[in-house]
Amino acid sequence: MIARRILPLLVALLVLPALFGCKEYGKVMQGRVVEYDKEKQQITFITEVAHDWKNPRYKGLPPVTMTLPADPLEMGPEPKAGGRIELDMSSNRFIVYDKATQGFKDVPFTLVDSLKGVEGDHPLLVDAATGQPKKFPVVDKEKKTITVYSKRQKVLTTVQVADEFLSLPVSTWDAGDEVRIYYLEEGKAQRFMNMSKTDIYKK
Repeated sequence: MIARRILPLLVALLVLPALFGCKEYGKVMQGRVVEYDKEKQQITFITEVAHDWKNPRYKGLPPVTMTLPADPLEMGPEPKAGGRIELDMSSNRFIVYDKATQGFKDVPFTLVDSLKGVEGDHPLLVDAATGQPKKFPVVDKEKKTITVYSKRQKVLTTVQVADEFLSLPVSTWDAGDEVRIYYLEEGKAQRFMNMSKTDIYKK
């Protein structure tokens, strides 16, 4: 059922800009969700700036807020918000969204453990007792560690951060869903696709 709804959305989002790219028929925007107001049906997201939708860079500021389509046929799965913009393993830091400043904050970390090439069905991602997927991120305030899983990078890693960061909400370390939006007018999505909740795109 979900696949039947997602595929037409994907086709529409990819084909429409190609057909009408030289006319003012609408635009496509890709972003990572940092806030989701379910009651107002609004999302706030950081836009992709590299123009490489398979290897995106979510660095566009200020954040963009849009109202989701009222028609459920124009919607993909409900979005999940998160504060983690990037897990930078090369420089040992998180880049997280700071709602107060509507900007980014660097959070340095000390690597404790890391495993690469971790697919979604890896035993470390599944609770052996229940058979259900484990919930990440995991914050251990006693050990001062944060364990996160990046589906896009296929990395499961545990890091230590300074005390000042451990009091932040757990959602700070979670990556928000990657979404793609087709819109005709500013601030109002005409079509919405949640790429993170499809098998085509990974976060």
